[in-house]
Amino acid sequence: MRAVVQRVSRAQVTVGGEIVGTIGRGLLVLLGVAHADAEADADYLADKIAGLRIFEDENGKMNLDTAAVGGGILVVSQFTLYGDVRRGKRPSFDAAAPPDRARQLYEYFVERIRAAGLPCQTGRFQEMMQVELVNDGPVTILLDSAKTF
Repeated sequence: MRAVVQRVSRAQVTVGGEIVGTIGRGLLVLLGVAHADAEADADYLADKIAGLRIFEDENGKMNLDTAAVGGGILVVSQFTLYGDVRRGKRPSFDAAAPPDRARQLYEYFVERIRAAGLPCQTGRFQEMMQVELVNDGPVTILLDSAKTF
């Protein structure tokens, strides 16, 4: 399971002109699910993201997590995180989980974030979405449950 985590001052997701998820200060999480992923992968990433200390404290050091700053999390499914262009210029998505399995793990991940006590908004799974954000910093962190990076 892969995640692109961006510290934001605000973010929202729109589907067909309707805002379906919005947060103020917090984290935008773009989440991709691979074939071999299981609930343990979602647990690992949810725990890591919920405790990620990338907000500045009173001394300007990245020491605070989302809860400490009263922030929220916006989770958007993004299978393209498993796009592979090593063999050409058109991405292959063979490593991405099939939609039914990906949806199950995506929803499980969201439940785990909410169970950590964090306000969590979402996009709409398998929909064409427009994501707007103001990246604060900018701060962007890449996470992979297989710890490949």
